[in-house]
Amino acid sequence: MDLAVLRGDMVDSLEHESKGCLTDERVSLAMREVPRHEFVDAEQGAYADRAFESHGTRVLAPSTAARLLDALAPEPDERALVVGSGVGYTTAVVAEVVGAAETHAIDIDRRLVYEARSNLSKAGYEEVLVDRGDGADGLPAYAPYDCILVEAAAIEPPRALLDQLAEDGRLVLPLGGGEQTLSVVAKDRSIERHGTVAFQPLLVDGESPSSIERNRMHREDQEFARKHAESRAGWEQEWIDWDGI
Repeated sequence: MDLAVLRGDMVDSLEHESKGCLTDERVSLAMREVPRHEFVDAEQGAYADRAFESHGTRVLAPSTAARLLDALAPEPDERALVVGSGVGYTTAVVAEVVGAAETHAIDIDRRLVYEARSNLSKAGYEEVLVDRGDGADGLPAYAPYDCILVEAAAIEPPRALLDQLAEDGRLVLPLGGGEQTLSVVAKDRSIERHGTVAFQPLLVDGESPSSIERNRMHREDQEFARKHAESRAGWEQEWIDWDGI
């Protein structure tokens, strides 16, 4: 079957009231143009509404990507940053709207950076800049950004990303720990919420989506160190009257 037809059917289903996850006309047109099969291994399966695993990371299902992009609402000629770009599909959709030269992306995993560059080039978006780095630090060299999309969850909006927003810019990301909401955050930290989501946490430098066990232990190590630093031995407790013992 013609892949363009499959792509159109995919977007039609996302716009249908039964899913209702895609309302932005520009995003809709962009998703009809971007060849998703260049970003996943399964060609015809690329247009099914399901997630894929690739290079140790999850490629978002079209409906999930549509929710993020719908909340981002990119516009032509805006400067955009995608954090945690993975294999590059949502980055391509953003680039289709704002322009490839105005689109920047960052991922903490070097292998995914190379994969995204390759996929974007095959799909016709070779002008997109994809760099490697800690997503919470953003990409300050090309700031300010009119819109920033984070494809991972954070408890609070990373300060560096807010600092890199233009005055009227917006930061879109899943906010929360156990319970997450898809949130649009303005530079003044005001938040607009768009329903619940479930994403993996934003990785810190030294972690990689392709080494899950080490990620877990690294986080456990950090949590243990934090709790240990905050705890007090008996002789440190202020409520004990040591002089009176």
